[in-house]
Amino acid sequence: MIKDSLKRAETYYEISERVKTGFEWIKNNDLKNLPDGRYEISDKIYANLQSYQTKDDAPYEGHRDYIDIQYMVSGEELSGVTDYSNCITTEEYNKEKDIEFLKCNAEEHFYKISEGEFFVFFPHDAHKPAIKVDKNINVKKVIVKVGV
Repeated sequence: MIKDSLKRAETYYEISERVKTGFEWIKNNDLKNLPDGRYEISDKIYANLQSYQTKDDAPYEGHRDYIDIQYMVSGEELSGVTDYSNCITTEEYNKEKDIEFLKCNAEEHFYKISEGEFFVFFPHDAHKPAIKVDKNINVKKVIVKVGV
């Protein structure tokens, strides 16, 4: 997992050309005014722009074929993060959506993401996004899915 500010995204361009493309898409679009939905960026890279209310709790999720770049457009939330090896599957892997839901039996570590910040979650990072910080609020976030 990586947590940082979009101002320092270039630091992570060397991960892969696709990761660089994903960050450049975030930087080059007016995400506050772009409607929610799915945006095709290039081969094996797409973005899901979402507006929603944070939650009291959520299941952990895991991905096998994509890295998540989760960028907070507005608002703030917490994400729980643990290593995938600490988890068991509660809802079988859906290859089409590249997601499985998990129950994790490890100490939970929560990290806050605020406007202008991002997480990068790799396939070994089980994560529990969209958790409220103090109270449930409306947020807008883009998740850029980068094929591995």
